[in-house]
Order: sequence, then structure tokens, then C-alpha cells
Amino acid sequence: VQLQASGGGLVQAGGSLRLSCALSGRTFSYYNMGWFRQAPGKEREFVSAINWSSAVTYYTNSVKGRFTISRDNAKNAVYLQMNSLRPEDTAVYYCAVNRGSHSTNHVVYDYWGQGTLVTVSS
Repeated sequence: VQLQASGGGLVQAGGSLRLSCALSGRTFSYYNMGWFRQAPGKEREFVSAINWSSAVTYYTNSVKGRFTISRDNAKNAVYLQMNSLRPEDTAVYYCAVNRGSHSTNHVVYDYWGQGTLVTVSS
């Protein structure tokens, strides 16, 4: 399984970015997917997750109402729309595959992309 994340960049506070993650190598539609992030000097943290059918989504409290996760199984892609960005959202964002039960815990995610850097200036 290979994951390719893209869409990061430099944006001013209050701006928006849309991250994309393309998966190849397996049947995407069966997998639960997640986004995590890691800021400099901090541990990797959960951001959002979506189950295989898009029926169930999870968000960490700090991004609720600002970020939206979605997926397109026909395109083998998962997205993270990020609005009202804040400097504290600055991090490398990773997409990941979870072949097990839908979860916010990074330890159950099996495959990880290389990350895309999001920098929010104040």
C-alpha cells in the first residue's frame, strides 16, 4: 500500500487549504482512513478519521467546525478541507490506513503516507 499526501503549503491565519491523499496498491473502499499531524517538537496527534462508507467521522476537538474529512472511493482518495486555519495548526500532516475497526488511535493504523507540511502564519 502506498499513500501520497499533497496540498500542504503556507497560508495566513484564517485561510484555507485542502489536503489530498491518494492510495494505491489495495482496495481503498474497504479501509478506514485517518489524518494525523505532528508539530515541531511535539508528538503525532490525531486530527480526523473517516470510516470506509463515509458514514462515521471523528475529529479532534480543536478542529471541529473548521476541518472536514471526506473520501472518494472511486478515486481512491481521502481529503481534509481545512478552514479558518490557525498558527497552532502548523504541522506535518499525515494520512494513514486503518484496516481494523474505525479508530482515532494511531497505533492501529497500518500504513502511512510521507506527510505534507502545513504552515500557518499569524
